Amino acid sequence: MSEAPAAPPTASADPVPTADNDLLLRPPRPRAGWRLLPARVVAMCTVELQKLRHDRTELYTRAIQPALWLLIFGQTFTRIRAIPTGGIPYIDYLAPGIIAQSAMFIAIFYGIQIIWERDAGILNKLLVTPTPRSALITGKAFAAGVKSLIQAVVVIVIAGLLGVALTWNPLRLLGVAAAVVLASAFFSCLSITIAGIVLNRDRLMGIGQAITMPLFFGSNALYPVSIMPGWLQAVSKANPLSYQVDALRGLLLGTPAHLAADFAVLAVAAALGITVASSLLGRLAR
Repeated sequence: MSEAPAAPPTASADPVPTADNDLLLRPPRPRAGWRLLPARVVAMCTVELQKLRHDRTELYTRAIQPALWLLIFGQTFTRIRAIPTGGIPYIDYLAPGIIAQSAMFIAIFYGIQIIWERDAGILNKLLVTPTPRSALITGKAFAAGVKSLIQAVVVIVIAGLLGVALTWNPLRLLGVAAAVVLASAFFSCLSITIAGIVLNRDRLMGIGQAITMPLFFGSNALYPVSIMPGWLQAVSKANPLSYQVDALRGLLLGTPAHLAADFAVLAVAAALGITVASSLLGRLAR
């Protein structure tokens, strides 16, 4: 009796793995921290832009103070001519300082937002993701730079309407944007660092208000360093705001400046701020 013919091999209903569906069968490798950094920065900046698109009230209200500085203080001291400005009108001399001031005032209270995120449980959710803490802080720091940059554009427009002789060279304006973003990154990280120490929104608000005026008046935003007393000159040389104002004046007005040193100080200050704020982020989330 002959044997029954062998049954043909049954074809599998599962598709053969290919390069197209390989990602479905094997999850992708997590990206390294340095690859997450640009994505996190872009994400945070996009969030800030969406906030401004949905609610422009903050943008309008923050434009009032620099406008008053230029309209009242700038035009009054232009008539008095009590402050040596190197032959340029005082309102022109003042405009870059007000740009730096308005950007600093936005960034120095940025730690309040991260305390709010902690209280709402958002910060803990961010920390359990594979995103490095340095990437989170860098994203928030440069998001503060985006908000400050928008404020700087508003101040430049107001200054232009008042007749301030600003440059419109695209390369110089790009340098202005870089200076504003770097300085804002440092001041926002300073705020986050203070938040990581005091762990309280009200304390942070009080400390922020206590240090903004010394930082502003202890810089060259309103008057040149040469007319300051010796001890204040030493404070001004250690103040990153002075280097930002010096860079902005050189770029916008064409006055003598030390652009290489200014940008080097701002970049180092931003990097140190990100490092210190990242180390305190875990303490803030406890």
